This record gives sequence, C-alpha cells and structure tokens, in this order.
Amino acid sequence: MQEVRSTVDAPALLKRLRGWARELGFSQIAVADVDLRSAEPGLQAWLDAGHHGGMHYMAAHGLKRARPAELVPGTLRVITARMDYLPRSTEPGWQAVEWAGLATPSQAQVSIYARGRDYHKVLRNRLQKLAERLAAEVGPLGFRVFTDSAPVLEVELASRSGLGWRGKHTLTLHREAGSMFFLGEIFIDLALPLTEPVTAHCGECRACIDVCPTAAITAPYRVDARRCISYVTIEHDGPIPVELRPLIGNRVYGCDDCQLACPWNKFAQPAVLADFDPRQGLAGTSIAELLRWDEAEFLRRTEGSAIRRIGFARWRRNLAVAAGNALRVRDDAGLRAALAQAGQGADDLVREHIDWALA
Repeated sequence: MQEVRSTVDAPALLKRLRGWARELGFSQIAVADVDLRSAEPGLQAWLDAGHHGGMHYMAAHGLKRARPAELVPGTLRVITARMDYLPRSTEPGWQAVEWAGLATPSQAQVSIYARGRDYHKVLRNRLQKLAERLAAEVGPLGFRVFTDSAPVLEVELASRSGLGWRGKHTLTLHREAGSMFFLGEIFIDLALPLTEPVTAHCGECRACIDVCPTAAITAPYRVDARRCISYVTIEHDGPIPVELRPLIGNRVYGCDDCQLACPWNKFAQPAVLADFDPRQGLAGTSIAELLRWDEAEFLRRTEGSAIRRIGFARWRRNLAVAAGNALRVRDDAGLRAALAQAGQGADDLVREHIDWALA
C-alpha cells in the first residue's frame, strides 16, 4: 500500500491536482474510495432483469464493475473527473433550440455530445496527462485511466466522490452544471484524501421519466436499455424493433430528451475546449442530405467522431427510420428519392428499414 508520503501535504496535493485539471479543460476533480459493495445488489438486479440488452460485456464483467481493486490490482483511490461538453457557442435557451429541432421531422437530430470530437479520445488523452503530472509530483505511481472504456461504475464513483448525485434518469447531476458533462476516472495506488459526496436534489420531480419517448426509464434510477433510444441507435446492431421505430422520431444518433427536460440543466455550462464544437453536417442537417452521403463521405465526415464507431450500415438504418417518421408527417418526393437511392446495393438490414420507411 502506497500512502501519501509524510513529506507531502495531501490536501495541498489535491488542490494542485485540481489546478492541473483545470488547465487541461476539466470542470471538476474529486476522489472516491474503492469499496463499492453496497452498489452490487442494484447492479446484479439490473443485469438479472436483462436491462443491459445486447451489451453482453456488461454481464461478462459482472460485479467486477463494483470492485475497482479487482479490475486494477493495487488500486487504493479513484480520481473522478468531469468535463463540460456543451459547445462553446451555446447560449441561454439552448434547450428550446433542441426541442425545435426535435419538432422538425425532416431534420436529423444527433445527440449534442456526439456533434464534435469523440470524447473517448479527448478525455483519455487529458486524463493520461493529468496522471503523468501527478506521478511527476509524487514519484513512482501505479495508475490507469478510463473513459467509458472498461467495466467501471462511473456514476457510482462520481456520486460517492461528490461530483454530483445520481438523477432519476441515472445520469450524474450537479447543482451548478446540470448533467451536460462527460465522466472519466484515474485508478491510482496512492491514498489521496477522499472528497465528500453531495446530497441529492431531484425531490419529487419526474420530468425525465415523463418525457422519455419510449418509456425507457421504467422507475426512478432504473433504465431499461432495450427501450432507450441512445442504446437502440448506437449499441444495438440488429433491426430496430418495429414498435419502437415511430417513437424514435428524427433522432438518428442518441437522445437528449431526459436532459433537455431536467430543470437542473438551466445551469449547464459550455465547454472550454474547441473539441466539442459541432462539426459541419452534424447539427441542423436534413435527413435527405445525410442519406445522400456514400460510405466514403460518411467516413470522412465522422473521422475522429464517436459516430464513426456505429458504422455506415447502422447510420443508414437510423436515417431510414427517421425518414419514415418524417414521411408519416408529410410526404416528400425528395426524401423518397434519397431513400430509394440509399437502398441501391444496401445490405438486408438497411434495405428492410428503407422498405419500412417508404411504406
């Protein structure tokens, strides 16, 4: 066990760590313990209910998610970090802009977090730099960085360390930043001082539960991924269930509704990094225009983006569903032509969704 050396002022070290983190674009840093045993029953019940859907890796790792010291032997603390991701140009009233986009059937709606650079790359690189800076300060340090990339109970660690509390939509909420931020962790073998959790402030509010288009939030703090539009459009690699297709609307990658409805997000803060500024074509673009992209164009436009990992076929599958929902509202010859063109040479998965849309 590596304790903080007696010659090191641990609280002062944590203060310096926070300063380095701010220089790297992080919004907040905290420290969690590694004992998450009390979270194990809830995790097991969620898995037993099959709410992880086709995310088999969730079940494969089982309770290791709640045992950081098993995942990375020697871990004594977890440094938790959050990074705001609203584009730098975001102004008050941004939620109204997003609701207007969702109410425009012909416009493709991409989740805000995915319009810029892939957050996995941004956070992982900066967490690595932060850990290296800490190692340079304290000497030999065992560490590993994570950003949504391993069996880690991110929200649980964030809640225990005081980055915020778990909202009823299961995301981390902060009184002065809402939920529009990414989480990341550094597992370390150094016993930094723990930071205190904060109290929850959802009260009787159920705005996120009531607004969910597919009723995926089955109870406060419980999401059935199989019904969640983010899961269906990103993680799910097969046909989208027919009964969910009309409920997806024009959401072609992810879903922000539960965050748009949350009162705390009136305090959400813009990012300090340019990485999360929206790329051309990923905000306010028509479904027809995106359907005209061939695979080379898709790969060019999504280079370095989180969207690329779903691949061209799933991208077109999602666009076809959105196109069908738009055609249900108003027939559009241009959109029909774009669908027909996209169907030429398409695989069976995409073809079936295009046929559904045209019908």
